[in-house]
Amino acid sequence: MVGRPRGVEDVVILRAAARVMGRVGPAGLTLAAVAREVGLVPGTLVQRFGSKRGLLLALAEQSAKDAGERAGRVRQAHASALGALAALTVESVAGMDTPEAFAHHLAFLCTDLADPELSAHALAVHRAQGRAVEALLAEAAGAGELRAGTDVAALARTVQAITAGAGLTWALERRGTLEQRLRQELDTVLLPHVAPRHGRDLEESR
Repeated sequence: MVGRPRGVEDVVILRAAARVMGRVGPAGLTLAAVAREVGLVPGTLVQRFGSKRGLLLALAEQSAKDAGERAGRVRQAHASALGALAALTVESVAGMDTPEAFAHHLAFLCTDLADPELSAHALAVHRAQGRAVEALLAEAAGAGELRAGTDVAALARTVQAITAGAGLTWALERRGTLEQRLRQELDTVLLPHVAPRHGRDLEESR
């Protein structure tokens, strides 16, 4: 393994860290655990990130970049902006497909909120996701998918709120999958705003 470290990109290590986060939570996340996930020695991660906190800061920065890139990729894969919005909402909670994984990621968020620097990065991720949601809703409004006069900015904030809330209620109730719950709640929020002739777009997003 000594010859491998330079061949493993930081983004690969950071995505491995996110997977480990979902499995073990804050107490179990160590540089050694992440190193094992990617087949490196812990010393390599120390050289790259300095410490566990340095790794978390790098992961937060990468998450903000991923949020914007994800929106463009998802949009290209769907015929309608509303269909892309549904897919983006589901992808925003990727890796949280069990109540335990959701709880572990939520625990990390609580930790972030208590740390000014990590909190700033968490806010950057939130804002990047919000811009992506609002852009898709604005496109849907421009294409006539949404009713005339829809307050796109307010609706975007509601979509972000139900994404967070649906995950928490799903983790508590443990009925169905997180994807099913998210799509159900998103449909409920969007339905009053969807133009009648575009109602089928909600079916496409399921």
